[in-house]
Amino acid sequence: MSVKLGINPLTWTNDDMPALGGDTPLDTCLAEGKQAGFSGFELGHKFPRVPEKLGPILEKHGLSLVSGWYSSELLTRSAEEEIEALKPHLHLLKSLGASVMVFCEVTHCVHGERDTPLSHSPRMSEEGWKTFIPRLNQVADYCLEQGVQIAYHYHLGTVIETPDEIDRLMAEASPSVGLLLDTGHLVAAGGDPVVVQKKYADRINHVHCKDIRKDVLADVRNRDLSFLDGVLNGMFTVPGDGHIDYTTLFEGLRESDYSGWMVVEAEQDPAVAHPLTYACLGHDNLRRFCVEARLTVDA
Repeated sequence: MSVKLGINPLTWTNDDMPALGGDTPLDTCLAEGKQAGFSGFELGHKFPRVPEKLGPILEKHGLSLVSGWYSSELLTRSAEEEIEALKPHLHLLKSLGASVMVFCEVTHCVHGERDTPLSHSPRMSEEGWKTFIPRLNQVADYCLEQGVQIAYHYHLGTVIETPDEIDRLMAEASPSVGLLLDTGHLVAAGGDPVVVQKKYADRINHVHCKDIRKDVLADVRNRDLSFLDGVLNGMFTVPGDGHIDYTTLFEGLRESDYSGWMVVEAEQDPAVAHPLTYACLGHDNLRRFCVEARLTVDA
């Protein structure tokens, strides 16, 4: 089995804080991502959202569409309403060959609010769980029937953030709900990527690789800062520039025959963290970790 190396445009331009990298053209993101060695990109807010426009742009750069974030609101609308809302996104992914959809429930989320500390992350009530899971299962079943599987993205500042919340999600959701293993969000929420990978090896269908600067994370927690302040202060970085043990994690992925994308998704201020420099560093470190874990990279 082999994996592919991709990147998210957050290295260049930020979706939650569009002023970061706001003047950087999409063409620059794609050209530099290709130069760094990546073979695919996830979607960002500067990407055209119809396959007839996006397909030729990616083809010009020799890049594949990896996946793209979808903001779910299943706590406030029905599964049928959600399916109708996601159809254009699903069509884009399917048309351009992406097999997974990055999916996150954003009802009551705070990760886009700079004045709201992470300690105020929303929590799902018992009634909320009983509403959410059946709706999620229905949406996931529909997407899988269309050839694209949901990769659920637990995320700081949302209703599913902590290891306990991930455990409940995996216990109650149907097998059609895949799990996106995001190393940085998991560590920042008190979890261990190696433990989660072993526990849910058969459910992981997408991997986001961001590293953590421990001292910045500690400061964010100690001073009760927001997610966006954490990003601006340098809480996240590319793999190999923090303290996460990627070689051991990748060994587990190899043993479980993981064969999807490994995506660098390191939110930083591009004015501080030069995008091409960090894209190259992230790619080279990912490839090195793959070699150390004897995980084959698809050229």
